[in-house]
Amino acid sequence: MSAANSDEGAGRGERIAKFLARAGIASRRDAEVLIGQGAVTLNGAVVETPATFVAPGDAVTVNGRPVGALEPTRLFRYHKPDGLVTTHKDPQGRPTVFEKLPAGLPRLVSIGRLDLTSEGLLLLTNDGALARRLELPSNGWLRRYRVRVHGRVNEAALAWLARGVTVEGVKYGPIQAGLDSRQGTNAWLTVSLQEGKNREIRRVMQHLELHVTRLIRVAYGPFQLGTLPVGAVEEVNARTMREQLGVGAPPRIQRGVERTELPPDDAAPRRTRPPRARRAGDPHRTPWGGKPHTEG
Repeated sequence: MSAANSDEGAGRGERIAKFLARAGIASRRDAEVLIGQGAVTLNGAVVETPATFVAPGDAVTVNGRPVGALEPTRLFRYHKPDGLVTTHKDPQGRPTVFEKLPAGLPRLVSIGRLDLTSEGLLLLTNDGALARRLELPSNGWLRRYRVRVHGRVNEAALAWLARGVTVEGVKYGPIQAGLDSRQGTNAWLTVSLQEGKNREIRRVMQHLELHVTRLIRVAYGPFQLGTLPVGAVEEVNARTMREQLGVGAPPRIQRGVERTELPPDDAAPRRTRPPRARRAGDPHRTPWGGKPHTEG
């Protein structure tokens, strides 16, 4: 690889790991692994270092497959159902989120994860670099959940979580948790946090001798689950992309159906209220048993 491509400087494009992340191929860290495996080429030559730069017009391949031109950044809200894993491939053969998405979507990566039995809002994007940025606790975005637990709720112990807690040697940051309703030994809580470590809520609740029986993410930063039906996907509109992320956006996919011709945002026609996500046997309540949240 030439020194011109390997040396950092103005006008040399962007580092190849970032390029692959923005193309939705892999995270920057995973892209570096691919480079170390010799799986990435630039203009026919194997890339030897993540410090290599990609300029407009360069040809990049991963495992022999060409990486297409970068598409505009797109962001989607998805209502993840119970029973799906948030990976592209699962070694155990379990169904994945990406296998269940509607046809016609670009290749997407998730922003954060929800485990197999967790439900609710999952943000998806075609821009791996954006996904990495929005996952960082430093962006200050709260992730809010509705949590059903079994056991005796100690409200003083919930309030104490705001100081942070260490469970089995793992230190968790401040968690805001409050009791919403209680019926016998079952209760609904609202829990908000910024870190989102692996199975954080379940482990912390277990530390308080509470067993999580249902966990639904209802907000990720400014993005709300709202009344999006289970299994549905909806593209974030251009105005929200500009205001919240500072990026532009192409025409939207509205609940799985691409809309190729839209009027300007300020001239968009009024839409009828979308159907509520309902639980079987209780047509007037949301999946978590309370009034539905409106979209932010």
